[in-house]
Amino acid sequence: MFPRRSLLAAALLGVAAASPSWAQSAADWKPIKPVRIMVPIVGSTNDVLARLVAPKLQEVFGQPFVVENKGGAGGNIGALDIVRSAPDGHHLLVGYNGPLAINVSLFNKMPYDPMKDLAPITLAVKSPQYLVVNPATGITSVKEFIATAKTNPQKLNYGSVSVGSASHLTMEMLKSEAGFNITHIPYRGAAPAVSDLVAGMVQTGFFVPGNVQGFVKEGKLRLLASTGLKRFPSTPDVPTLAESGLKDFEATSWIGFLAPAGTPPHIIKRYNEEMVKILKSPDILARLHEMEFEVVAGTPREFSAWISSEITRWGKVIKDNGIKLD
Repeated sequence: MFPRRSLLAAALLGVAAASPSWAQSAADWKPIKPVRIMVPIVGSTNDVLARLVAPKLQEVFGQPFVVENKGGAGGNIGALDIVRSAPDGHHLLVGYNGPLAINVSLFNKMPYDPMKDLAPITLAVKSPQYLVVNPATGITSVKEFIATAKTNPQKLNYGSVSVGSASHLTMEMLKSEAGFNITHIPYRGAAPAVSDLVAGMVQTGFFVPGNVQGFVKEGKLRLLASTGLKRFPSTPDVPTLAESGLKDFEATSWIGFLAPAGTPPHIIKRYNEEMVKILKSPDILARLHEMEFEVVAGTPREFSAWISSEITRWGKVIKDNGIKLD
């Protein structure tokens, strides 16, 4: 006859064996079927990042990682799809400013709470935006840009990726801080906005480097400044707006990975560990630097704190300018 303590130990071992998820470590976990990576926007640097990371995750985990695009409502539709998905490690979101930080203040009714309904994995990359103009404007500096916008506002229309995008709100922030008013022409995506900017249909705009750097190199667009607090390594001669008389001006675009809320911590930990390795691998790092991205690859807690701070930052811009989508 077994002592009572031995019987208890045997019972506990039996429970653990019957429920391996209780005792499962991050190192042991792997998906058991294909994993969806949702990109809640079409034709963007978010999509490029997802397709860079997906094959690497497939190598690590031995399951297909399938990138799916579902745009609409400023990224809310794709994000909501993941919010409603099973929290089992087989559904991931490539989140960015819009559906994670901007839309909370932009929409009167949000279908989800980004701080409660999603589980951050890692903030992957950040990037300054570039203030660019069509060379036909004759503007060669931030000082000239602001002077023209103040004295001849009808001469400058600015294009943006969409209403409520970082591309839109960054110019609204600049308008408020520098004291000028120029007309906003919203587009559906970066490609048509940049195309019209190159053609001279609009004269200026804020865009992430990956959307405009090729045209800048070809002389089809002129780069005036970046929106980071420090100069970007690949464009050391380009001043920041903060250096150009707009103290503490910062407007960063960023992309990160998340899962549905309720995803077990050991799964989040495993994805975090592998994604950080992938983002810092030499080939991926080189490609991201080519796209003017600063690789962050931090912890879930750091990403959560970043989202919270960005909700506050963009909320102020939206409130100050009375911008709403519904």
